[in-house]
Amino acid sequence: MTVQRVGSGAPWEDVVGYCRVVRAGQQVFVSGTTGTRDGVVVDGGAAAQTRQALQNVVAALESVGATAADVVRTRVYVTDIAQWEAVGRVHGEFFGAARPASAMVEVSGLIDPAMLVEVEADAVVGA
Repeated sequence: MTVQRVGSGAPWEDVVGYCRVVRAGQQVFVSGTTGTRDGVVVDGGAAAQTRQALQNVVAALESVGATAADVVRTRVYVTDIAQWEAVGRVHGEFFGAARPASAMVEVSGLIDPAMLVEVEADAVVGA
């Protein structure tokens, strides 16, 4: 089986020893992805960060030949669970048709205090 690894260039990848996305055969795993653009956390709150994070997830999927339609599981980490509905609505915009298994949990913080949301995704190409 061929394994393909694609990094995002995030400064944490070398320190921690990971990459943005790994494709192993038809399975694709996207690492925790935040609402950053050009290395800067986007403004606009949890919904805006979720939208950017999911745009980043889709770009990662596409870099290894997968699409949002291939996603079978997501994990959403939020620093304020009271934002669940706003975050969930954006998630639905991206994955409502695919209907992946999903979880949303509140965490005490992310790697940068400005980050409010982090998303992981697993996909099976052709699912």
